[in-house]
Amino acid sequence: MKKVIMLIMPLMLTVVSVQAQNQKEMKGSNIKAQELVLTQEWDKTFPQSNKVNHRKVTFVNRYGITLAADLYEPKDDAKGTLAAIAVSGPFGAVKEQSSGLYAQTMAEQGFLTIAFDPSFTGESGGEPRRVASPDINTEDFQAAVDFLSTQPNVDPERIGIIGICGWGGLALNAAAIDTRIKATVASTMYNMNRVNANGYFDADNNENARYEKRKQLNAQRTKEYAQGYYEQGGGVVDPLPADAPQFVKDYYDYYKTQRGYHKRSGNSNDGWTVTGPMSFLNQPILAYSKEIRSAVLIMHGEKAHSRYFSEDAYRDMTSYTNYRDNKELLIIPGASHTDLYDGGGKNAIPFDKLAAFFNENLK
Repeated sequence: MKKVIMLIMPLMLTVVSVQAQNQKEMKGSNIKAQELVLTQEWDKTFPQSNKVNHRKVTFVNRYGITLAADLYEPKDDAKGTLAAIAVSGPFGAVKEQSSGLYAQTMAEQGFLTIAFDPSFTGESGGEPRRVASPDINTEDFQAAVDFLSTQPNVDPERIGIIGICGWGGLALNAAAIDTRIKATVASTMYNMNRVNANGYFDADNNENARYEKRKQLNAQRTKEYAQGYYEQGGGVVDPLPADAPQFVKDYYDYYKTQRGYHKRSGNSNDGWTVTGPMSFLNQPILAYSKEIRSAVLIMHGEKAHSRYFSEDAYRDMTSYTNYRDNKELLIIPGASHTDLYDGGGKNAIPFDKLAAFFNENLK
């Protein structure tokens, strides 16, 4: 009898242990931030404003990646809670570049804002470095909304987002899934799915061209797994070829000169991993854009090579839908793609228009 009891007891202890573990898991996982090393000195590509307070903050996305952000807050004492805006982009850039300029300027207009580094880039967490994901990067915007929604000086019913370049398309994708986002601006947007799958100007929009891209990318995966490290694809071309297209010259003028260069920016330096944006080939990001009920402003430069992304996104968003009345396409005369990164020396970014749009839709 004693032997039987001795055999049963360990089994009972194991069952109790498993039940306790199951109960613990049923309660859910903790949202836990990773400790990041953040630069405290001002290292932006634009001058610091004396009209706003600035500090570094962090928050965690649904995949457990800790994101780094710059928070900008109006210095003027505001009564009650503020409307808030989260900003990110361009694709491959960091918060010390264009997105920080947008965030600081909108804070001067009375909004509490954050400019954040996406997962795997800049000062944010995530390994390996410099990879992209239509899912995770959309989630980054939603995590920014999580953060803003829980700030004591933010009205959670008055939150908007701004996405620049490739993050314009991701901002629209976030607006399609996140009903907490009440207003969205897509500035000089790229549809990263379309450009990866079809090439520039849809020149490679055929099955054979996509098949060859897939072959090359998957061969690269095999190579990298065997060698044990990921290869970088290179940032903006340097030195600049004499026969480079104008839009490549425009990128060079921003990312490779004092105007916009930053040491943590992939576009300014060695770029994404070669297979970094691979998943965009297979996963369209604007499938439900016509179901966005909240307000959207899409703005693009008249002379931008990428203008067709915005025009087509606006067309698709406003066709055969009941939610077209609060959507707007703004084409800015004479502006190129990168003019909407920092104004291009000609004040091309219509910040007054952005302020009016958010004030109207974040009432």
